Amino acid sequence: MFAQAFNTFDPSVLDQVYEPDAGFVPTPGHLVTGAGRPRANDAFLRLRVPIRVSPRHTYVVGDLALLIVDFVIEGVAAQGHPVRVEGTATDVARRGPDGFWRYVIDNPFGVAPPPEPAPGPGTEGAARPAPRT
Repeated sequence: MFAQAFNTFDPSVLDQVYEPDAGFVPTPGHLVTGAGRPRANDAFLRLRVPIRVSPRHTYVVGDLALLIVDFVIEGVAAQGHPVRVEGTATDVARRGPDGFWRYVIDNPFGVAPPPEPAPGPGTEGAARPAPRT
């Protein structure tokens, strides 16, 4: 359902797969909710490149589900540049009273580490964690 909604490139269609108060993690370590969620999703939709998903695991307990899903957004963006965004999502969905599943937390980059902060004034020589491999 998510890929089908995403590939319409219509923010109002995509937003229907979320609960009203759902969270979205557009970059590792940054959760957005409320009006920020559709805006963050729109940045991906404006690329006009379809998403392909491959569910890896689905764990259901009652009306909650944990979804582990590999995805790739690959092609030429509407702006003319090549695009490749991929990851393994760890998402939480809930079945509503209408029987439809909707995202509660959409975390497309799963356990990817947050980006390293850019060096700034006073950070020269500061210790940084080693990159994860």
